Amino acid sequence: MKQTWIQKLALSAVLTFGASLPALTAAELQTVPSVNVSQYLGKWYEIARLPQVFQLGCTAVTAEYSLNDDGSVKVFNSCRFLDPEKGFPITITGKATPVDESNSKLDVTFFNGLTKGKYWVLELDPEYQWALVGEPDREALFVLSRAPTLDDAIYQDLLKAAVEKHGYDISKLEKTKQLVN
Repeated sequence: MKQTWIQKLALSAVLTFGASLPALTAAELQTVPSVNVSQYLGKWYEIARLPQVFQLGCTAVTAEYSLNDDGSVKVFNSCRFLDPEKGFPITITGKATPVDESNSKLDVTFFNGLTKGKYWVLELDPEYQWALVGEPDREALFVLSRAPTLDDAIYQDLLKAAVEKHGYDISKLEKTKQLVN
């Protein structure tokens, strides 16, 4: 089959772009040096996130972590649809497994392994009161706190780290509506 000039141009563009692909790859995402899993366990409140399809309409988002018998971490995520107080509750349970000894990179699965994700701890309070969590592709980012609110100075520092240290585009970051007593 004879190639048209459009096909040749497209092939040329693909070859040219492909040759420069390594130069366009972002630097690897850096995590905290280590996470003490037993200190990380418990309830966390989502303060902000980059929008995720699976979280459309979610408010009052929390994640609870506990140990499974096999040493992996049980992940129990919950939210309320549209309204933090009166919204319909939505929950999902998953499993997180550390990728290495640092425990700062975890593989998370839901629906018995049908859906998988990366959970990387990028910033972590020494007292385990707040965390910045993302994925290596920089499509997901979560600001988490042990309380439904987070001091604004800490929040701003985490956003600054997300951009300057970790290379995130936070222009679409949205604050999560939480039920605050």
